[in-house]
Amino acid sequence: MSVVRAEPVPPSPPPRAVTGPVAWARRNLFSSLGNGLTTLAILLLLAWLVPAALRFLVLDAVWTGESGAACRPEIAGRPVGACWAFVAEKIGYLAYGAYPVPERWRANLFFALTALATGWMLWPGAPRRRLGAAYAFLILPLCAYALLSGAPWLGLATVPTGRWGGLLVTVVVSLVGIVASLPLGILLALGRRSELPVLRLLCTGFIEFWRGVPLITVLFMANVMLPLFLPGDLTVDRLVRPLVGIALFASAYMAEVVRGGLQAVPRGQEEAAAALGLTRPQVLATVVLPQALKVVVPGIVNTMIGLFKDTTLVSIVGISDFIRALEAARADPRWSAPSVPVTAYAFAALVYFAACFAMARYAGFIERRLAAGDRR
Repeated sequence: MSVVRAEPVPPSPPPRAVTGPVAWARRNLFSSLGNGLTTLAILLLLAWLVPAALRFLVLDAVWTGESGAACRPEIAGRPVGACWAFVAEKIGYLAYGAYPVPERWRANLFFALTALATGWMLWPGAPRRRLGAAYAFLILPLCAYALLSGAPWLGLATVPTGRWGGLLVTVVVSLVGIVASLPLGILLALGRRSELPVLRLLCTGFIEFWRGVPLITVLFMANVMLPLFLPGDLTVDRLVRPLVGIALFASAYMAEVVRGGLQAVPRGQEEAAAALGLTRPQVLATVVLPQALKVVVPGIVNTMIGLFKDTTLVSIVGISDFIRALEAARADPRWSAPSVPVTAYAFAALVYFAACFAMARYAGFIERRLAAGDRR
């Protein structure tokens, strides 16, 4: 016997929203009482900080002027925020230091060649990646040295490294440290896992020594103590010394990051590759290292970001990097104004944040791309 319901079924309530901004906020920002209170506290803090920062950096900022007088409230006749006129006046010195003005086109060409190498290597779909690697690791260093230091046989006047400065030095030190630390770190990590006791002991001792010494001590040793151990007729350029120290220091930290990735690769991967007839170098190059480096992309980028920020320490040993150039620029008595020091450090913070944020976002892009490849 069948039963037919005669009365109509009452309408069901509408389903709870699962998509859209409201649902996203409920799920991510107000999922619990603690999360909701934390979100409200952060929003109140931003509501207090953002308008003040916007007012100082943009609304009350001074954009034009020929001296610090334009950035003094008693002369301007209004509240004065950031003195961007100071940055505009000193931007050449902040970018190149004391590099000769007629020769600054060489530094600009170096920046352009570096940007080309960076884009070629970081663009996943770039054609002829091997040629790009040869350009980035072989051709670019030679061209950079000839451009910046000078090549009389090419008609380029010699510019001593003592006249380099500003963002130019920061980029050079960062590039040398980053480019040298990754391959050296990989070799050290492989050596630490080697089955040869002597090689393993040497690599382990190298890594532990450099990781146990502060970077500032390394820079002082490279700049002050190294010349004492060299013969009297042999000298090392004052910029090359910290470059070598930073490269060795960063390679030790990079080695530990890569070693963590190597330990994450199952032993069965190596055994399976060996069973297929691959030699030990082929196993490392085609099976182990790709998987290990894929795992430690966040650690590698984190080490690079830390290295980029640590380049400011070279100013302590007399190298005129971006921060030291900024300090020298704001000491100009012609630009004596209350807001100039704050503006200088705010500009430095924006420059370093832009570079570090770009590296972090690219690392996230690579992680998502690799994760998509795994899902396929």
